[in-house]
Amino acid sequence: MRKVFQAELQEVREELAEIAKLVAEALSKAVTSFETADVELAQEVIAADAHIDFKQTALDEKAIEILALQGPVASDLRIIVGSLRMSASLERMGDLARHIAQLARLRYPENAAPAAVRPTFSRMAELDQLIIESVAELLETHDMSLVAKIQGANAEIDELHASVFRSVADPSWSESPSSTVDAALASRYLERFADHGVSVARKVSYLVTGEWDGDSAAN
Repeated sequence: MRKVFQAELQEVREELAEIAKLVAEALSKAVTSFETADVELAQEVIAADAHIDFKQTALDEKAIEILALQGPVASDLRIIVGSLRMSASLERMGDLARHIAQLARLRYPENAAPAAVRPTFSRMAELDQLIIESVAELLETHDMSLVAKIQGANAEIDELHASVFRSVADPSWSESPSSTVDAALASRYLERFADHGVSVARKVSYLVTGEWDGDSAAN
């Protein structure tokens, strides 16, 4: 029975990493659609989000089944409960990638990103991609050096997010109301994506080290 239980735990870990890879792919495509006004690619991201949702639901059902049938305790219980929370964060990251694609679709054939902040969005997206790829690797390898890398990228994204709102509030800002809303929403989506990545990284860190440093990111 113990070997079966450990195999089930490993399956949960592998499914988490697989969901993270799907989210990484969704973000990459969403950002491309946002930056290039590629409506077909945006639609692909939007449609594919249902598969991420399905994978998350299947993982959660598996975790609940383990809780009910195996009665895990101590560290094994923390792994299962932590997996449920991490899958929720990953699913939300997929939703945020979808939201970015939806902005691209909404403004097609125009570019949804106001020209004044496009370089900022490109950098935020680059950092978000680094975060989700690092999260996927962290889930597979438990390499704790990745946690600091994720947190550092998130700190830079927070600064960039604040700079977008400073730009929007500046008297020289001359974009239309719809473009202003797009800028605010896109910046928020990219910033929250990073927050959820940090949330996953902190949970993995706790499961590996047993030390908890708090979680200011989304749960």
